[in-house]
Amino acid sequence: MKSASPIHVDFAIVGCGIAGLRAGVEVAQCGSVLILAKSELSETATDWAQGGIAAALSDEDEISLHEQDTIAAGDGLCNPGAVKVLVEEGPRYIQQLIEWGTQFDRAGTKLAFTREGAHSRSRVLHAHGDSTGREISRALMARANALPGITFRAHALTTELLLNAGRVVGLRFLDESSGSTQDVLAGAVLLATGGLGHVYRETTNPAVATGDGMAIAYDAGAVLTDLEFVQFHPTALCIKGAPRFLLSEALRGEGGILRNADLHRFMKHYHEAGELAPRDIVARAIVAEMHKTGTEFVYLDMTALDADYVRKRFPRIYSTCQTFGLDIATDLIPVRPAAHYIMGGVKTDLHGRTTLPGLYAAGETAGTGVHGANRLASNSLLEGLVFGARCGVAMAAEVHPEKNQSVAARASAQGHKPVKANAQRDNPGHNKQDNHPAPAHPPPETSHGPFDQIRNILWREVGIIRNGRDLARALEQLRALEVVRPEKLSRAECELHNVWTLAQLITRCALAREESRGSHYRSDFAVPDDEKFRKHSLVSCNSKVTFE
Repeated sequence: MKSASPIHVDFAIVGCGIAGLRAGVEVAQCGSVLILAKSELSETATDWAQGGIAAALSDEDEISLHEQDTIAAGDGLCNPGAVKVLVEEGPRYIQQLIEWGTQFDRAGTKLAFTREGAHSRSRVLHAHGDSTGREISRALMARANALPGITFRAHALTTELLLNAGRVVGLRFLDESSGSTQDVLAGAVLLATGGLGHVYRETTNPAVATGDGMAIAYDAGAVLTDLEFVQFHPTALCIKGAPRFLLSEALRGEGGILRNADLHRFMKHYHEAGELAPRDIVARAIVAEMHKTGTEFVYLDMTALDADYVRKRFPRIYSTCQTFGLDIATDLIPVRPAAHYIMGGVKTDLHGRTTLPGLYAAGETAGTGVHGANRLASNSLLEGLVFGARCGVAMAAEVHPEKNQSVAARASAQGHKPVKANAQRDNPGHNKQDNHPAPAHPPPETSHGPFDQIRNILWREVGIIRNGRDLARALEQLRALEVVRPEKLSRAECELHNVWTLAQLITRCALAREESRGSHYRSDFAVPDDEKFRKHSLVSCNSKVTFE
């Protein structure tokens, strides 16, 4: 069932995490805004973010040092312009968050900072110990709710983009409460749907992270970039029957150490920075130790720290682990890596513009190049904040809502018709050329059959350590599944198609990059090849994987 009359707004934003909310606040002063969420408004990666948000705000820090650390972690692939924007504008936007009521933790009257892996200074702000994202979301949501121009719509899954003469002029979403679809015509559309962790069997991500924004952008013809660079967080809780709950890098920043099954501390054998080495190195080291000892996990050991301090500093992690019979202050915590964050996404410029006119992307959905091949810890919330705001500025400048007739209304008056992806695009494998325990995050709605097959293939063949033979086998297995675009839309079927689409794209990009760099490690090409591959991968529905 389809609703007859389209909704007309100046700005349509898909996703209500930090990037979507910050963009919405920015554009609300210029026109009407509709913010869509496919689940509850609070079910976002931002709300799950524990560790913090990085910025050079302390007296001991410098913006240039944050810039250097970000570029070093990115292993030769960061976009220098994007990094410069991130570190230079970040402090201003964080100060703005504070003015809007965000309550970061303090040491007396001064902001409290912690250090995380690959940072040369203690520059990571946190809130309520380990609920930083939740506090930022609270403040941004309060700000957005105070603005009359913003409307929220929960349980609205965006299923496709609407195009007219090559320009994105709106979107179509599935209203889960009624089962009907609804068109939205807008002067500009922003995709801020978060990541794609549930492409993998083991992930720290909430259930909504099925890469919807990337998949529908790809289907519409947008260029995607750097999809092979999936970051695996080294320390996810590993208890049978428990979700892969993230154990923040801040635990190691505060002095936690990693021990193998024989209780030997091992990280110094892999990197001089030990437990605070870049995430890709720590994740591979854990996999190596698991292999050596024949176990499914290693231990995170916080027992050398003051127990009361640990419980107070990490109340959310403490409460969650307690529900599984663990006291993080006195027990060894079993951990293993899990898919956590994708460095690439929908290719954008420094203002969030994609390769499709009228379409913007921000946050984890976007591929700005700011993270390169490996994201520096706690730069993700900062990216969503800074580039969400920049998207808002660019969208407002483009739409000019002060005119009598918005772009959306003009598109409707011109007899707009949605353009669907063609049959070739259905198969991306074939080219034309607070202190409460965190809730468990189960797999998305489709938790059987092809969905589980896809996630198992990716985890087994396209995981932390890769090789050409496994990648080729994965691509063959994924193509053989032949997931068709659903005729009768449901959230489960849409998520299945999106995950299948992205699983193939990740695999294709990983197969094409015949080197090891950052989070992409290939045992058959174990060293970087700067001459051929110090470039970004690009892929669209009309092209093979290229590098430039």
